[in-house]
Amino acid sequence: QLQLVESGGGLVQPGGSLRLSCAASRYTLDYLAIGWFRQAPGKEREGISCIGRRNGATTYADSVKGRFTISRDNDKNMVYLQMNSLNPEDTPVYSCAATFGTCMLNDTYNYWGQGTQVTVSA
Repeated sequence: QLQLVESGGGLVQPGGSLRLSCAASRYTLDYLAIGWFRQAPGKEREGISCIGRRNGATTYADSVKGRFTISRDNDKNMVYLQMNSLNPEDTPVYSCAATFGTCMLNDTYNYWGQGTQVTVSA
């Protein structure tokens, strides 16, 4: 079964940048759309970005558009989320998810990683 592992989270100052990685094992990502989600305590999970299968068409939530960039490296079986101009509202746990369907920002994905914490604080 496909397994996803996120990495790259941590503490960053407002205005700073982080790059999150989503590594897949036991399956190639070529045939999967990958989404990035985030969830703060007591709040609903928010879909923030996704990238489609093969052609890599991307979608972004308004809250991150222009600041975050999603990309994939199929040779390394990895998907990345470059996050720039971070602010405290970008703080929650970030998770990647995979689907055999289309790129979308709702949470109807088949496989989920455990998440990585991002904290934006001075």
